[in-house]
Amino acid sequence: MTNEVLDRIVARADEIRDLGPVNEELGRLDDQAAKALRDCGAIRMLQPARYGGAEAHPREFAEVVMAVAALDGSAGWVAGIVGVHPWEMAFCDPVLQEEVWGADRDTWIASPYAPMGIARPVPGGYVFNGRWQFSSGTDHCDWIFLGGFLGDPSGARAQPPVSMHLVLPRSDYRIVEGSWDVVGLKGTGSKDVVVEDAFVPQHRVLEYAKVVDGTAAAEAGLRNPLYRIPFSCAFPLGITAAVIGIAEGALAHHLDHQRDRVQITGTRVADDPYVLTAISEAAAEIHASRVALLDNAGRMYDRAEAGHEFTFAERAIGRRTQVQAAWRAVRAVDEVVGRSGGGAMRMSNPIQRFWRDAHVGLAHAIHVTGSVFHASALTEIGVEPPEGPMRSMI
Repeated sequence: MTNEVLDRIVARADEIRDLGPVNEELGRLDDQAAKALRDCGAIRMLQPARYGGAEAHPREFAEVVMAVAALDGSAGWVAGIVGVHPWEMAFCDPVLQEEVWGADRDTWIASPYAPMGIARPVPGGYVFNGRWQFSSGTDHCDWIFLGGFLGDPSGARAQPPVSMHLVLPRSDYRIVEGSWDVVGLKGTGSKDVVVEDAFVPQHRVLEYAKVVDGTAAAEAGLRNPLYRIPFSCAFPLGITAAVIGIAEGALAHHLDHQRDRVQITGTRVADDPYVLTAISEAAAEIHASRVALLDNAGRMYDRAEAGHEFTFAERAIGRRTQVQAAWRAVRAVDEVVGRSGGGAMRMSNPIQRFWRDAHVGLAHAIHVTGSVFHASALTEIGVEPPEGPMRSMI
């Protein structure tokens, strides 16, 4: 099947690539860069067809994110994160979907999902308060998914904890300017957002547990296997695809930089077997990361298409595959950057930007190895991981 969105991205590759330094200087995506993603349909790939979406295979979505990220890390990151939000919106109340997309099918939705707010029940919904970090692409979004905990009547967190996703329009939250001052992925504009006593009606709320275990998709009556893959496959997919795409971009710039380079010893890189070996090893590792991520998404899709109900163990192993793919790719970037010479560290050389972007992308919470590797190893030896933090990212 032809990936038409990918073809459009390739056709505008020079434009997206050239806007990379502009995005970094602005601290958010330039309006032209955001328009390119809109025009190409990158953010509507996982959107329901009834609202102009492609309902694409998750592998095709990941391929597009990688392609954009290889041109500019920040644009790829926004495509990966903002692009996955229509997937979850497909589970939401039809009234909410119409509120978001009824007037404009290209409306973007931001996040973060981290449960940093408290939603106090009131008649008809909740009063919501909180502050969240890292809302990628938020300047170009008109709605937002925010994570929160159910509160008790006093406003404290209810016990036992109940995690929720709440959806708010731009008028109900504030973007904190100057809150995204970082070493990499500067152009993502991943700023803080604040909510103060916003009323969120019941139809704009999803219970997080139902999203994770697939109940939300089932209750929405969604048949397309795209919407039956686990949240722990779909949500990290765009993030890790961006990191791998950034690694591919770093490698491409490294190869271009090394082609005619003469080292301080007087040896041409093209004649140095040690550097050439490192290049080959890094290229193979980055390719292996790509294959592993796409294969994982494809296997999940195939199982969903067959009507399979995913176990915790399967979700944990899928997350292990995804996390390891990101780490493998960034380690490979370090190997080639370390052999690029001092000239690669000049701000005029794109290698250093891709290197910085890769490491900031790896620092995302979804790439933390600890609990994911711990839980997946336990499941493989037949031990059920305990409830709590170890299961929270799976």
